[in-house]
Amino acid sequence: MTYAKTVAFTAGQQQLARVAKALAHPARVAIIQLLASKQSCISGDIAAELPLARTTVTQHLQELKAVGLIRGEIDGLTVCYCLNTALLQQVQQQFAAFFGEATAGAPCAPGDACAC
Repeated sequence: MTYAKTVAFTAGQQQLARVAKALAHPARVAIIQLLASKQSCISGDIAAELPLARTTVTQHLQELKAVGLIRGEIDGLTVCYCLNTALLQQVQQQFAAFFGEATAGAPCAPGDACAC
């Protein structure tokens, strides 16, 4: 019997990886930046701001919503999207800690006895 290899990692590591994967497309980064600049947005407005088809924007919005980075509320025939600032702040702290740990040691310089 096999099991998901992700269970061998902490919840924090798994969340950081999910968020990084969700942000690994420039359209999703652009959507986050657009929502940050406008505080809230309607789906059609987002598609009008990006050089992508409305269906493509909808797919990217679904990915961001699935991870929890954005929220969407149905308002009649439209969906109003906004940032989940609480989660974004949590992720910001996680990334800061991650990069802080990764850069805390002495850098490996050419000629050092490391394998890189």
